[in-house]
Formats: sequence, C-alpha cells, structure tokens
Amino acid sequence: MTALITRDELKAAIDAGTVTLVDALGGEYHAKQHLPGALALTPAEVDARAPALLPDRAAAIVTYCSNPACPNSGQVADRLIALGYTNVRKYREGIEDWTVAGLPTESH
Repeated sequence: MTALITRDELKAAIDAGTVTLVDALGGEYHAKQHLPGALALTPAEVDARAPALLPDRAAAIVTYCSNPACPNSGQVADRLIALGYTNVRKYREGIEDWTVAGLPTESH
C-alpha cells in the first residue's frame, strides 16, 4: 500500500519546494482547480506520460484526487511504484480537504 502524507506535511513540502504533486483527476478538474504546481496525470496516462513528466524516479512525488472515496490517486501511485518510482506518497484526503482548510489552489 502507498504511504500517506498529511495535509500539514504536504504543505511544508510544497512550501520547501521538495515535492512534485500529481493531480490524478486531470482534465477539466485540473484546469478548474489544483494544488499549487500540480501536474495532471490520470491513471490511464501513467504508462505513456510518466517517464517524460516525471524523469527522476527517486524524486518525492505525492498523488491526490478529490477525497478519500476517489480511487485515482491510489491507482496512479501504485502504477508509478510499479514503474520504479521509489518515493511516492498519497494525499488521501485530497483537494476537498485542502480547500476546506483554506489553503491556496491554482487554475488554468
């Protein structure tokens, strides 16, 4: 099972610039609202896009989607691990938790 990261831990990592965020919702959801600097990568895209999007397999990566009921972040994290990424964690609570806490998001 993918290791988890808390909101506070994630905010500290974002503030320090030590993490790559992966929005597992992608598409319109990503365009409308995502965590700061997050890259869009859905489960169906991982095999094709991960090597170019995430070239450093040892980098700290955190996946997230909308909330704990959303399976996408776990699917993306599991696939990244299967592809050889060694430092992948999941923000299980997702963007709903992030926005309820009043933390910043971005849109395109």
